Amino acid sequence: MSFQQVRAPAPLRELAECLWTAQGPRRGHILPDGCMDLVAVDGTILVAGPDTTAHISEQCGNLARGIRFRPGALPRLLGVPAAELRNIRVPLRELRADITERSLGTAAVALLRNADGAGETSPWSVPQLARVTDRLAHGAAVSSVADEIGWSARTVQRQCAAVYGYGPATLRRVLRFRRAVALLRAGTPPADAAVWAGYADQPHLHREVREFAGLAVSDLAQPGSGANRSTVVPSGSTTLA
Repeated sequence: MSFQQVRAPAPLRELAECLWTAQGPRRGHILPDGCMDLVAVDGTILVAGPDTTAHISEQCGNLARGIRFRPGALPRLLGVPAAELRNIRVPLRELRADITERSLGTAAVALLRNADGAGETSPWSVPQLARVTDRLAHGAAVSSVADEIGWSARTVQRQCAAVYGYGPATLRRVLRFRRAVALLRAGTPPADAAVWAGYADQPHLHREVREFAGLAVSDLAQPGSGANRSTVVPSGSTTLA
């Protein structure tokens, strides 16, 4: 499996983390990371919703191209609540029949041009979205975040489902898991990764990895493991290479 990613171009940079390409015959574990993607494969543009568990993808050697959007960013372009897309992949045309472009880049530009910007999927400005995501990711109480943006805690709680695909508590867990995966893949010992990612202890890390990835911590951390031989294909989530 070959996988490459590059920085998103200027028109998308505020909303997207990267552009990526993947090709290869091997199956892959797609790990939850709070992101959503637009994916072009076999002539179809798919929307990959936010995951709460590992998604197994069979590439069959076909080339896939994608745009990985930052947490909460793609729903504001689609006008579709993220909670409706949780743990699924669906053709873009089923969500937005008005977007008829067949290439990934032109479809993304069309979404940018035709975004509503006023519905439940875009309650905050893009800078506010980034701030809310960061604050929740690092453990801020919903009430504190709500005070900062002038909303009630109950409203923020409700909006999170539409924006991210799940409530603040699950968002925190998914983003903490993402930090842990990055640390483990960088060679950080599990005990240190648990502390630095924000887990109570190492057993807590092990439980969360098992729940979100369906794998053991050693499978994430050791390049020679059997799980790592099932290469990950990115499609809305962090991948295990």
